[in-house]
Amino acid sequence: MKIVTLAENTSISDAFQNEHGLSFYIETQTHKLLFDVGASSLFAENAEKLGVNLSQVDTLIISHGHYDHGGGLKKFLEINDQAAIYINGKAFENHFSKRNNGESYIGLDQDLFANPRFVFLEQDFVIDDELCIFSNVQGERCCATANADLLMEKDGQRMADDFGHEQNLIIREKNQLVLVAGCAHRGIVNILDHMALNYDLQPTVVIGGFHLYNRSKKKSESRELIESIGNELLGSESRYYTCHCTGEEPYQMLKTMLGDQVNYLATGSQVNI
Repeated sequence: MKIVTLAENTSISDAFQNEHGLSFYIETQTHKLLFDVGASSLFAENAEKLGVNLSQVDTLIISHGHYDHGGGLKKFLEINDQAAIYINGKAFENHFSKRNNGESYIGLDQDLFANPRFVFLEQDFVIDDELCIFSNVQGERCCATANADLLMEKDGQRMADDFGHEQNLIIREKNQLVLVAGCAHRGIVNILDHMALNYDLQPTVVIGGFHLYNRSKKKSESRELIESIGNELLGSESRYYTCHCTGEEPYQMLKTMLGDQVNYLATGSQVNI
């Protein structure tokens, strides 16, 4: 299995532009898939540089309804006319972020909602023997305080986002069981608990952001919270590849705790599992 980072907050070199967003290209034995499409068309520019043919992608999973993960949807639809696009049924609802100057819209492009390519999911969904999507993660262990600045709109009222629009991907290939998360707003510990409780599964590899940095406030989560998450991850046998909303300082703290068990994925990086 090959994982290529097409868009992320940092880059491995000046050859690749970066942005506040996330997009992975994942090549398995039977699929060429994308997990998220970043905040803009940048993922496509980097894909070309990395030799990734986006027109051949057969599956796209959008992790949740925030622009930094689905902002490149329009560009993808222009490039690719075949891939099924799996997205939670709540992802096109309005989402906002609290900022110093008020509240900013951070949702998806509403003009795309009616596109027939979307497969809207309400619950866990098995695509095939290799791919499975799950959502509705419960639990409140080790959740980021930055979630308090994120809002959803319901019946015309803005309220705390419950992240019912967030979904995660499980990939099975040979002896590998890979969990791919976008921002893990529900908390990476709770997501892993959900897998264990509902699927009796422990991933060999976990990929995605851990949402330990509040971008609008330019502030990392507390050392206590990061250490609590690190201790939970340290107690598993999984390998972790994190990025994006984890933040560089929280990542360094996790790296100190977990050593080679955790690594960082920047734009342009390629990992073979």
